[in-house]
Amino acid sequence: MIIKGVRMIRREFNEVYKYTNAPQKCVIAITKDYAGKYNLITLEWFMRTSILPPMYAISIGHTRYSYECLQKNRFFNLVFLSKEQLETAILAGTLSGKDLDKLEKSKESFFLGRLEKLPILKRAVANLECKVVTQVRSGDHTIFVGEVKHSYLDNSKDVLLVSDLKRK
Repeated sequence: MIIKGVRMIRREFNEVYKYTNAPQKCVIAITKDYAGKYNLITLEWFMRTSILPPMYAISIGHTRYSYECLQKNRFFNLVFLSKEQLETAILAGTLSGKDLDKLEKSKESFFLGRLEKLPILKRAVANLECKVVTQVRSGDHTIFVGEVKHSYLDNSKDVLLVSDLKRK
């Protein structure tokens, strides 16, 4: 239905989401499996959920290796990647940590954080060390809410955007 003077048109959700989702920052989560091996996953769904205490939520599909890792180890680092980490974002989002060590393959330089000794990526813009405080099943994903315990920043770099991945 067209209403005179109104440009709002009903569209399919995927079209609306694609248009409204940018510019979205490209982030990864770093987890650890039951044997202590690190795992990286590129995330589409993450959000700040609390100011005090600071908390972020990440959404992980039930078929993902990272889901298995987070069920066993209740900690993750949320990493806001820099533009120079484009290849790491692609690697973390296209290969399974079940099959290889993505951190080693990425050749990212890091130091161990204070919480659970998860890697803090040196080339990133920001790293947030999070402890899972709750989780909620949401269809074929689970939302893990992590309280930020320690945070790191290098504001001399530009944040990698999801749109940068599409240009590759």
